[in-house]
Amino acid sequence: MLTLVNQARADAGCGALTADPALAAVARAHSADMRDRGYFSHTTPEGLSPFDRARAAGIGYARAENIAQGQPDAAAVMRAWMDSPGHRANILDCSLTKLGVGVAEGSGGPWWTQLFGA
Repeated sequence: MLTLVNQARADAGCGALTADPALAAVARAHSADMRDRGYFSHTTPEGLSPFDRARAAGIGYARAENIAQGQPDAAAVMRAWMDSPGHRANILDCSLTKLGVGVAEGSGGPWWTQLFGA
């Protein structure tokens, strides 16, 4: 996923993102939570935003989130995100420098989360 994101960013003149394990842990947890509790949203049923979830994990630099459900692999989900203006804007935001990716497998999935930081 990071390679695909960085290829798209290079084509747009942006610098490469670096993998961030802390952002990835929050992204993985969100993907699994959406799967386990049967919702699909940036906001948890309790009303926690991506930034709330990141702060709860001690991360103050989360800046954007992309989510998706059902695409079978990284290439398919990247195509879907790049075809969506809002998701594309997050991927190609040159001010972002870090990326964490979370994937949760399961019936009706997988659930994908990209959490970007700066």
